[in-house]
Amino acid sequence: MRKLGHSNNTFEDQPFIDGEIIQDSYIKSDSTKKNNKNKGSGKKIISYIIIGLVCASLGGGISSFATIKYYNNLAAEQKIENNIPNNNNNIVKTTNNTVPLSVANIARQVGPAVVGVATKSMTSYDVFGFPEQQEGMGSGIIFNEDGYILTNYHVVKGARQINVILNEGKGKPGKEIPAKLINYDATLDVAVIKLTEKVQLPGVAEFGDSDNIEIGEPAVAIGNPLGKEFLGTVTAGVVSAVDREIQIEGEKHKYIQTDAAINPGNSGGALVNVYGQIIGINSAKIGGSQVEGIGFAIPINEIKPKIEHLLKPILKIGIVASDIDSARSKRYNVPVGIYIHQIEEFSPAEKSGLLAGDVIVKFDGKKVKQVTELNKLKQSHNVGDVVKVELVRNGKTKTLDLKLTN
Repeated sequence: MRKLGHSNNTFEDQPFIDGEIIQDSYIKSDSTKKNNKNKGSGKKIISYIIIGLVCASLGGGISSFATIKYYNNLAAEQKIENNIPNNNNNIVKTTNNTVPLSVANIARQVGPAVVGVATKSMTSYDVFGFPEQQEGMGSGIIFNEDGYILTNYHVVKGARQINVILNEGKGKPGKEIPAKLINYDATLDVAVIKLTEKVQLPGVAEFGDSDNIEIGEPAVAIGNPLGKEFLGTVTAGVVSAVDREIQIEGEKHKYIQTDAAINPGNSGGALVNVYGQIIGINSAKIGGSQVEGIGFAIPINEIKPKIEHLLKPILKIGIVASDIDSARSKRYNVPVGIYIHQIEEFSPAEKSGLLAGDVIVKFDGKKVKQVTELNKLKQSHNVGDVVKVELVRNGKTKTLDLKLTN
C-alpha cells in the first residue's frame, strides 16, 4: 500500500490502523394481510357479487403484475448467485445487477476472487556484489476465467518472483500458485499477472461502472492488510468523494475516496459496490497520527479501456538494469545508458551474448538512456522480432542481435 503523506505528499509504508466493519441493515415489509369476513343480509348479496367480480378482475391484473415482478426479481437474484454475465465478452465479466447485497453476501460473492500477491524483489547489492532480496505482499483480483489477475503495478514492480495465494474463505490462505507479469501501465499504477498453473479458480470478479457512483453510497474493501495472516479482510464504509484529484509522484490522478479501512497490503485489492461489482482498485491512503479513514481507489472505468492492452504479454529481454545518467557516468567512468546488473538464465539477453556489466547505449537503432525508453521501444515489436542492441563493454562498442520473446 502506498501512503500519501499528510505533510510532504510522499508515499511510504504505514503502520496498522484499526478499521471498523459497518454491518448492513435490512428493511423487511410484511405484505400479508388477513381477509375480513363479510357479513350482510340477503338484500346485499347482488351488490357483493358485483363488487366481487370487479375486485376479482382488478385482483387478477394486480396479481399478474406482482407475479411478473416477483419472477423478474428472482431471475435477477439467480443471475447474481450464478455469476451469469450479460454479454459474451470473455475478457472480463460484467453485469447489470440491480439487486443490492448485504456486506456478508458481497464478501461471500467477491471475496474468493480477491487473492494475495506475494513477491520477491532485488532491491540492492551487498558489499560483496550479491543481490539482496526483499519480500512484499499485496492483493489482486481474478477477473478472467483463464487466471488473469488485476493488481497495482507498485505491488509487482521489480519482482523477480510472483506467487498468488488463493483465498479458501474464512480468512484461510489456500494454495500458493506461481504467476508471471503479463503487462502493466506504470502511469496508471495497474498491472496484470497470470497464474502459470491450471487450477480450479475460487471465483471471478465482475466489473461495475465507476462513473455511476454517488457520494455516500456503500463501499466495501476486500484485500490483505499487513500480509498473509489477514488474508481476505473485509471492511465497509461509504464512497467519501468521487473524482478526487491527488498528485502522486509528480502526476495528478483522479481517485475514488472511501472511508472503508485500507492498510498496507490492501494495494491491488477490490473496492466493491452494493451490487457486488468492482468499482475501484485500492491503491493509496493518507496517513498520519491525526488522519483516519481517507483511502483511495483507482476507478475501474479508468482501467477498462486498457484491459485488452494489458492482456498482451510484455516482451522479455531478461536483464536487471538501472539508468546511468551524466552524474553517475562521471562518478563511475561508464557511458550514459542502461547498465546491466544481472542476466536471467536462458533469457533472450543470455542467448544474444549480453553480459552483466554491459552498458546498452542503443536499442533498435535508437539511443537509450533510461530503462523506460528501452521498454517503450521493445513493446513496439512482436514476439520473434530481432533487434540490434549496441552496447559498451570494457570501453569497446559492440552490436548484438537480440530475439524478443515473452
